[in-house]
Amino acid sequence: MTRWALILLAALVGPCAQFTDAVNVDVGKNKLSTEKIENDMSILCSPIPAPLSSTSSVHTLRPDDISAVYVLGTPVVHRYEASRVVSRVAELVSMFNSEVLTQHVDPTSVQPRSLLKEAEQLSVSLSNQETDWKLVLLFVPADSTCACSSRVAAEVEAVVQEVEAALQLLQKKLHHTLVHVVVWSSNHQQEKCQCLRAESINWRLRKATLLKMLQESLSYVLENPKWHSGRADFTAVLQSQPVILEPISDSEDTASDLNQLAVQLWTNILQPSTGEAEVRDPGVITFPCPTQERPFLRTEKNSPAERVYSEASTLAEPVMGTVIPCTDRSPSPAIPNSVHELRPGDVKVVAAVGDSLTAANGVGAKTDNLLLVINEYRGLSWSIGGDENITTVTTLPNLLREFNPSLAGFSEGVGSEDSPKAFLNQAVAGAKSGDMVQQVLVLVDKMKSDSRIDFHNDWKVITMFISGNDLCDFCTDSVLFSPRNVVGHIRRALDILHSQVPRAIVNLIELLDIVPLRDLHNDKTLGCPTWFVNLVCPCVLKPKEGSSELQKVKDFNKAYQRAMGELIDSARYDTHANFTVVLQPFLREVFLPRLENGRPDRSYFSPDCFHLSQKAHTLMAQALWNNMLEPVGNKTATHDFLSGINLKCPSRTNPFFRTAINSNYTFPGPPPSPPPATNWGSDFSCNTAPSNSVPTSAHRLRPADINVVAAVGDSLTTGYGAKAKNLLQLRTEYKGVSWSIGGDKTLETVTTLPNILKKFNPEIKGASKGQGQKQTGFNMAVSGAKVAGIPGQVRRLIDAMKNDSTVDFENDWKLVTLFIGGNDLCQYCNDRVSLSPQNYSRHLMTGLDMLYKEVPKMIVNILEILEIEGLRRLKKDSLGCNVLQKFVCPCFLLPGEDSPELAEIKRINRELQIETEKLVYGDRYAGREDFAAVVQPFFRNSMLPLNSDGRPDTTYFSVDCFHFSERGHADMASALWNNMLEPVGKKQTYNSFTNTRKNIRCPTEEHPYFFTKVNSVASCNDNVPVWLAAVLAVTGLLIGWAVTWLFLSCSAKRSKQKIFLAEEMKGTVF
Repeated sequence: MTRWALILLAALVGPCAQFTDAVNVDVGKNKLSTEKIENDMSILCSPIPAPLSSTSSVHTLRPDDISAVYVLGTPVVHRYEASRVVSRVAELVSMFNSEVLTQHVDPTSVQPRSLLKEAEQLSVSLSNQETDWKLVLLFVPADSTCACSSRVAAEVEAVVQEVEAALQLLQKKLHHTLVHVVVWSSNHQQEKCQCLRAESINWRLRKATLLKMLQESLSYVLENPKWHSGRADFTAVLQSQPVILEPISDSEDTASDLNQLAVQLWTNILQPSTGEAEVRDPGVITFPCPTQERPFLRTEKNSPAERVYSEASTLAEPVMGTVIPCTDRSPSPAIPNSVHELRPGDVKVVAAVGDSLTAANGVGAKTDNLLLVINEYRGLSWSIGGDENITTVTTLPNLLREFNPSLAGFSEGVGSEDSPKAFLNQAVAGAKSGDMVQQVLVLVDKMKSDSRIDFHNDWKVITMFISGNDLCDFCTDSVLFSPRNVVGHIRRALDILHSQVPRAIVNLIELLDIVPLRDLHNDKTLGCPTWFVNLVCPCVLKPKEGSSELQKVKDFNKAYQRAMGELIDSARYDTHANFTVVLQPFLREVFLPRLENGRPDRSYFSPDCFHLSQKAHTLMAQALWNNMLEPVGNKTATHDFLSGINLKCPSRTNPFFRTAINSNYTFPGPPPSPPPATNWGSDFSCNTAPSNSVPTSAHRLRPADINVVAAVGDSLTTGYGAKAKNLLQLRTEYKGVSWSIGGDKTLETVTTLPNILKKFNPEIKGASKGQGQKQTGFNMAVSGAKVAGIPGQVRRLIDAMKNDSTVDFENDWKLVTLFIGGNDLCQYCNDRVSLSPQNYSRHLMTGLDMLYKEVPKMIVNILEILEIEGLRRLKKDSLGCNVLQKFVCPCFLLPGEDSPELAEIKRINRELQIETEKLVYGDRYAGREDFAAVVQPFFRNSMLPLNSDGRPDTTYFSVDCFHFSERGHADMASALWNNMLEPVGKKQTYNSFTNTRKNIRCPTEEHPYFFTKVNSVASCNDNVPVWLAAVLAVTGLLIGWAVTWLFLSCSAKRSKQKIFLAEEMKGTVF
């Protein structure tokens, strides 16, 4: 079928198919396979017809005009990484000019040279090359400047002056040259700067601000027309965002990170395309190609930098005051002795601890100036600011001052927590929960020592808002930032207040729902500095939509909220009448403010699209005030920025700030310890109706239509050690609880795929029971088996089904689950040839071929091999875990961190998954209506189950910390079942190991069938029926035949070009 036929189909079907000019490359493959050159050609950019003569203007320069790539300013500390990035950029250029040259960078050289000296040497070496076009990458290392230095502005100016001098020299000496200036940074900044090691310094925000300062200073220099208008054969342009070599977790491999940086450079070298989406998938790299409309390399003249602003400016509502409708603002007739009888007018002191949202970073930035985010506008802070008055600035203190004008403790102006006007605002930008104890100790000392405060008699309102930065960093250490640890830090800080501060009500603000803020950075038209926020909050912003990493962010977010609630519900802080802590939940669920056109409204955010603007602080102050007047147990727990907030007032019947006691709230106490699990069963409530008649198509198969279940595989299917309590029992095969084929008891006590199916068809056959070899049913799995044993298992399965008198071989619908590859991967390093991904695919194909050719009425589940890397973190103080685990899987568990051996085995792990999908979803098994093979990918991105401490939960594993326990088998069974009910292309590719009794999903009325590749077509667009896809496919095929002859000669020429180009690209690392 021709490309035009495909395009027509795409136009008709809509979102069911996507065609793009971008190129997708799996980063796990660092080299193009010469054996698959035709397949690999699809990842290369297609040549664009070029003019007959070479261009004379740098502003109409195409990639194929570039004859050489050079580099200046290579960072000394990262010469090796920089050289690899430049090499990758040169490889991309070689798609258009196979003879492109690359300047060799000696990665071992550590002799520093000035940028000007490097420019002089390059100019001399290229003095005779006046006609060839050259691309020069000029790196500006930012790590030489200390972000927290008092001289940072002067240091940045010196760097910029050196860059300008080098560019002037290049402009004078070189011809036919395009210079791209790139700011380079890494994670070494914090190590170099002693001041950044101080706990009070938010090093992420400081570093991001330094990079922005450097970007803006360079931008100011390079916007000068002298670089663009003086000569037609020379220009210099600044890349719009810095290159940041900063992996955020130990699991990221360096090659993938360098590939991403190279593609970032390449993307910014080309003319920008409209509507370009940012790449977020860490497993797939997308690099753009020049187009007919935008064929040139980017210069300021052919692609002038455009500043993008939101329709709603931060200046849209300059007055942020509030009208207070309360008429009775009087205090209590006498100073109350109980915190539960505290009126707003009784409060004499306000205080606050927390992070940058309380320090008010960027709140007062009245222009789109990102550098202002470093400023702490404490006087405007929602919970503690006291600038001006309530008519112009809405904050909790300004609201309280309307009830008591002599209120003390609020912060004013701009400055750090140490500035005199900060007063009792002791929040520190960048603080985490672990910093709360120190902040509270400082706060208590200040309250005790300040003459304006009667420490023992004044009533105080203290607001604590923390843990946002814990969530931003949780992916770097899920144990350190586990919900239990985070709330443990908060508990210790509250304990100090409880024991040392009399007459106080503490507002503990529940962590906001932070995930919706991602939408600001998904809409590229808003111009949000995503690279900046990636530095400030990497764990929240970087995960791909729909990924297991993003799901983990959401789970941790909710776990933090839940743990805070449990702490306060323990009644720990209601032991006497002059102190209490109240959880204020108004940020539990946040609705992102949007404009009428549906786009996020930037006016509620500071210039970084992460911190909040004064407009948002106004609403937060109002929401907090209302929460304080709402009874415990009935507080507003959502925050819709656009709906507006009607300020509440104390009433005659309830004139007090609401506490648990005056709300008649019954403390549930700490959650009871769950009783020991007696089984791992599941609840079930699905419609179990079969088809009206026996279906003839595997693509219209309901669960109740399945008559026979079977399985082939290894020890994970035999149930090896699933119920073992000691090493003696480890070798027992508990086949009755095997996730895919076990049939012990019922679903209420044992969760397996057959037990789920028995709810639809109680007469189902083939499930294995008990242990050992007595009642194996059609469980043909063999412990220790590799993929080479699958054909033999399949042969025994076919013979067994044919010889079983209870099975109607020709008419019964059969469901087979195939899961294999763990032993191949675990032993790969001992026999790379026999256990190669290619041999894996060949043996798998042999087994599937047998089923396809010999067994009628069958659907086959093929499980991708699980991602084994997580098991390296699984530790337990036992002989089985410490010794047997590494013995069972030496090739994955023995290599050191960041070793070449580990990188290799991780690559092979991913290649086995890719080979599985490639085999199954080719056309090999598409010729029979009564047969379907479906990849169930929930193991593709395996998530290690964690306990409440954030540590690996060993209860999911047997005594060897490798095989799954009965609990693990139960979770695998529900994950497999749920995968079967998800359309191909939209199946969940991870398992979060929640292991609740309500995991089992049900078929829907709209789609009561198991999903296959064929019946998944309609699901990508509810308006496109299955028959239409078939008609369109036939139509496209006819169109393809009709026009193919028009392109025969062109295709032949292109094929020759591709083969030649492929030979030149053999060394590519993408």
